[in-house]
Amino acid sequence: MSMMGHLQRLFAYDEWANREVLALLQGVDVPPPRSVKLLAHIVSAERLWLERLRLQKQIYPVWPDFTVAQCKLEVEELPQLWKTYWSSLKKDSLIRSLTYKNSKGESWTSQKSDILMHVVMHSAYHRGQIAADMRAAGLTPAYTDFIHAVRQGFVD
Repeated sequence: MSMMGHLQRLFAYDEWANREVLALLQGVDVPPPRSVKLLAHIVSAERLWLERLRLQKQIYPVWPDFTVAQCKLEVEELPQLWKTYWSSLKKDSLIRSLTYKNSKGESWTSQKSDILMHVVMHSAYHRGQIAADMRAAGLTPAYTDFIHAVRQGFVD
């Protein structure tokens, strides 16, 4: 499998996992505020990295104050935005570097493939925090393990 194919597979997993977390938050009467804040951060950060990759202006803060409904809009819109980005890439685009400023205003240069891997890993990290927060609230978290997604056919 090519690097691009591998990363696209990870993004398919990321999309599925975000939808699983969203569905759980939508299904409880009062979702834990920290869990909602973490999901808002996940979708905002995913958009932020996409904006950096596309050399666009950042539209959301890194830690937005989204409701579950606002998170839903992002969870639904982001996959198409990423698919459009993937279709715009040339064969050697992933090994090219990108210079950007982080949220502290510091300038960095990273390979695009590393940025894309970071997006998936960053989101998984915060979904783990959501799972812990849900357990602390007496709820059962969404089962978003990668291997579960593959075993169940949610990711090819």
